[in-house]
Amino acid sequence: MEISYTLPLDADGYLRRECPHCEQEFKWHHGPTPNAPEDFVYDAVYWCPRCGQSAAHDQWFTQEQVEFQQDLRDAAVPDLINDMLADAFKPSRRSGLTFKQPPRQGTTGQPDPLVEPDDMMIVAPPCHSWEPVKMPDNAETPFHCLICGAAYAV
Repeated sequence: MEISYTLPLDADGYLRRECPHCEQEFKWHHGPTPNAPEDFVYDAVYWCPRCGQSAAHDQWFTQEQVEFQQDLRDAAVPDLINDMLADAFKPSRRSGLTFKQPPRQGTTGQPDPLVEPDDMMIVAPPCHSWEPVKMPDNAETPFHCLICGAAYAV
């Protein structure tokens, strides 16, 4: 079973992220920015703009995003179990067994969608200026480039 969902972006197209090391939040642009070189090859890791540590692209979910994903999964379990039982007890002339499938849960029990506020300031590193991030207004420098980890001040 596949559960599809989208995480909300702010008005500028940025996605909230959380560093798996320092657990501080920031935002990165979702998808290539308009100024990104077409031939640039992205590495398998990103660097935290707050602490400078690296991690794979799929390690940057916020706690709220993880809870949302878990809630989506939990809401889908009853329908998944019912589908499996219905498949296991398909009507058969020999067995005489039948399974009356209960009504599907559908969107019942689905978590409220996440909302992304338009907060934080855009900061661009000098080394990869086409890959800006958004940082909280009170974030302390130095910042680190999302692409290469180089430290810089604003």
